[in-house]
Amino acid sequence: MARTVLVTGVSRRAGIGFAVARRLLADGHRVVVHSWSAHDAEQPWGADDVDAVLAELGRPPHVAADLADPAAPAELISAARSLVGPVDALVANHARSSSGGLQQVTAAELDRSWAVNARATVLLVQGFAAQHRRDRGRGAVVLMTSGQHRGAMPGELAYVLSKGAVQQVTATLGAELAVRDIGVVCVNPGPVDTGYADDATRAAVAARFPSGHWPRPGDTAEIVAWLTGPAAMALTGTTIDAEHGFHR
Repeated sequence: MARTVLVTGVSRRAGIGFAVARRLLADGHRVVVHSWSAHDAEQPWGADDVDAVLAELGRPPHVAADLADPAAPAELISAARSLVGPVDALVANHARSSSGGLQQVTAAELDRSWAVNARATVLLVQGFAAQHRRDRGRGAVVLMTSGQHRGAMPGELAYVLSKGAVQQVTATLGAELAVRDIGVVCVNPGPVDTGYADDATRAAVAARFPSGHWPRPGDTAEIVAWLTGPAAMALTGTTIDAEHGFHR
């Protein structure tokens, strides 16, 4: 059965969000994609051509929004619903990347990372749940975290704090939304080769996988696509550590 899905953070063809949207579209679902390329432009990997991103996906409905704006999550949910009707599943894949350890982190960066990674995620879930229609079947929410609950991630303090909050709030969101027939699952994909690492880092991290190579975004997309269906309820409130055997 075709479902309507909102996927956030679809701004780079090398990214997980792009792979998730492509997989869902290939499966025949109606997908609204969200992007905010201004963030990528500030990062070492740079921004992709959003028009090219959309073209490769077959030009699905698209909304650009800065999720640092407290009003943006509700506006994004409203825009998605106006484009495709009631939204059956939400994939909160967006993230603000941030480097800097204890000596470098600033109050401003802590606030920005928290706003985008944690606050916006909760507000997106709030807006999604408010518009969900039970007559369309079970709803599904897929959250994305990192591996901070499995081991230290030095040098990424603001990111670790905000992504850790997403992982920790999953059980509570799952408990609150189960009565509304919405499953909430968090996915930790571990390190994924999305084009951000230099050659030395790529080699060092690859050595920590039993396979000897990094997982690709499409590997994560397989799991996320499955969770946008009824299976999310069976796993609601849990975190799936899909790290391909990564060892620290």
